[in-house]
Amino acid sequence: MNFILYAVPFFFVLIAAELIADRWRGVSNYRLADAVNSISTGVLSTTTGLLTKGVGLVTYGFALEHLALLRLSADSVWTWVFAFVLYDFCYYWLHRMGHERNILWAAHSVHHQSEDYNLSTALRQTSTGFLLGWIFYLPMAVLGVPLLVFVSVAAMNLLYQFWVHTKHIPKLGWFEWCFVTPSNHRAHHAQNALYMDRNYGGVFIIWDRLFGSFQEEDDNEPVIFGVTTPLASWNPLWANVQFYAQLWDDARRAGSKRDKLRIWFMRTGWRPADVAAKYPMHKPDLSRFRKFEVPLGARQQWYVLLQFGVYVALGSYLMNLERSLSTGALVLGWGAVAFGLFVLGAALENRPWALRLELLRLAANLPLVWLAPQVGLWPASPGVWAGLLGYSLLSGIGLYYCRQRFTRLAS
Repeated sequence: MNFILYAVPFFFVLIAAELIADRWRGVSNYRLADAVNSISTGVLSTTTGLLTKGVGLVTYGFALEHLALLRLSADSVWTWVFAFVLYDFCYYWLHRMGHERNILWAAHSVHHQSEDYNLSTALRQTSTGFLLGWIFYLPMAVLGVPLLVFVSVAAMNLLYQFWVHTKHIPKLGWFEWCFVTPSNHRAHHAQNALYMDRNYGGVFIIWDRLFGSFQEEDDNEPVIFGVTTPLASWNPLWANVQFYAQLWDDARRAGSKRDKLRIWFMRTGWRPADVAAKYPMHKPDLSRFRKFEVPLGARQQWYVLLQFGVYVALGSYLMNLERSLSTGALVLGWGAVAFGLFVLGAALENRPWALRLELLRLAANLPLVWLAPQVGLWPASPGVWAGLLGYSLLSGIGLYYCRQRFTRLAS
């Protein structure tokens, strides 16, 4: 059963509830561009996962078949309990190494880039974690955890982590000692020196207490969210490649061949001495910290938000029909989602070429609707063409009302 698919509607209901709580308490934990960027990375991660999850499943299945020391039964309750705890233990070490090694931080940093902290932040996920993340779960296969159990407890672990991304829930007394909570996870998302690289557990905070990586949220040290090398962008594609690009640049500039290779596997933040001297990187002064912001008119915000809803719907469509869609259909669907979210990111950043790119996005819908039935993304139907026409007209009207702002930016 795909727990994540069924949970998606509840995610958005809870985000709406948190927005209401914000209004009721007179606080503002959401910014439109940041929330759209976070959810965009989530949509991109999910749709990318439809194409890449085979990497983890195939390697796990191979290890289970050829390396397993035991054969646990999926019919036993104790197998599920054991697997749930063991998964979180493996997740702890993946998560910890994701903060302590450059190549793994390049993937995981996406989740930490938001300078806000709310339930939309929970949906902010990497699209490249599949490259190496599977390695950390192989012990589960070696110990004989069935594939079905593995996939199920992985989904349960991820679902648990959603609710801890909120500022509305205070410390929870004794619960803080054993489980990950909003309080100790807020500390995890901080860029303050006190909290840096702490609290890695997914469900159980006990691993952090055992292995010396726990840090309690301190009322005297307000959390400043984000990363010390700010993303400074609302684009989900750049969010996924930012740190890879930084590592690549440093590797290319390094004089030593050894440094060109080892930079990828060194502790996070390590740079070759010659590169660091010639291309210094200055960390922001947290005492003067300002969140990344781009002025955006109300009409533009509404336009982007409504267009964003189209890609949330398309991503949900791909998730729902994944098993019945061909690889070509999934690739086409992923491409449409990735390009659309890239364009909306450019609009949120007020790029001078945002209008031209938006017109190209709308024009691309014509070949998309023609090509989609060819690969089985959806059936050929006059209704689809009528829907495209209606969508294009409404989008054109929206662009007309945003025209002055877009025209000024494009000039």
